[in-house]
Amino acid sequence: MTRLHKLSRPSRGVGRAAAVAAATLALLLAGCGDRKKDKPATQTAARVNKEEITVHQINYVLAQQRGLPPDQAASAGRQVLERLIDQELALQKAAEQRVDRDPRVAQQIEAARREIIARAYMEKIGGGAPRASPEEVKRYYEEHPALFKERRVYVLQELAIEAKPEQVDELRKTLAGSKDIGEFINYLKAHEYKFTGNQAVRPAEQLPLAMLPTFAKMRDGQTLFNQTPTGAQVIIIASSRSQPIDEEHARPAIEQFLLNDRKRKVVEDDLKALRSSAKIEYVGDYAKGAPDKSASSPLEVKPSKSPLTGTPASAPEPILPVRPASVPSGNALDKGLKGLK
Repeated sequence: MTRLHKLSRPSRGVGRAAAVAAATLALLLAGCGDRKKDKPATQTAARVNKEEITVHQINYVLAQQRGLPPDQAASAGRQVLERLIDQELALQKAAEQRVDRDPRVAQQIEAARREIIARAYMEKIGGGAPRASPEEVKRYYEEHPALFKERRVYVLQELAIEAKPEQVDELRKTLAGSKDIGEFINYLKAHEYKFTGNQAVRPAEQLPLAMLPTFAKMRDGQTLFNQTPTGAQVIIIASSRSQPIDEEHARPAIEQFLLNDRKRKVVEDDLKALRSSAKIEYVGDYAKGAPDKSASSPLEVKPSKSPLTGTPASAPEPILPVRPASVPSGNALDKGLKGLK
């Protein structure tokens, strides 16, 4: 429930960032105010040779650190200032050596400039998206019981198996015919498959949204088999428990989710309109198989994130973090499993 509570107050991050910025500004200006009350406060935090580092630069960095408690603003502000000083020293030396003239550096600068300006435009366009009505929020809550009123917390066990495409069907059949997961693991070892195993506790909102309805229908002990680009993935529900979320607590997260989704849709529609009115000509090798002008934008956006966490819904992404072990013992995977159903 901690993650939900954090996301249920979308304005908290903004408030904390403002508090951090205010505290830092007060800290850095306090010394000057005490000693020279007759002089106006300065926005300069430090001078590095002939260049200044301002309080605004420090506050900008601090504002990116979401969740920073206000009482840590002083120490965090000073740490940021020291990093900015190091950065300024490096910039000055780089300017002497004309590092910015290096073709690779120039390309990175231009790519960053394009990304920042394009993103700012998209944020501006998306800012006109309307907020969801109470009726729409309620409807979303009712249409996704697995996330809310029927929410479960799962203990999941996962096998990530390396296999060739022609071996995947045989693995699927072997899994279905195994009396328990231990027998299937012994099969993998006997046939020298490389695989990794892991176990973790995951609430519903931390599962891929597209796969959640499938998990909601599964019982403890059942398995899910997915083909992956590198082979196959087996997910076992070792156990689960019910932990519902009522509509009142879910409402802020749903409102923010629907708003973000609408912003993405506004941006998508705008890009489609720009493409349809622009003259786009593919040249050379890129002319082969070029998309039709009426085709969807590559940035097409679909509802794909959980309103509680923003977890991507694309499958078959790994459900659990995979440990860098080539062949686990399988003992941990055997625990709590009576058999494959």
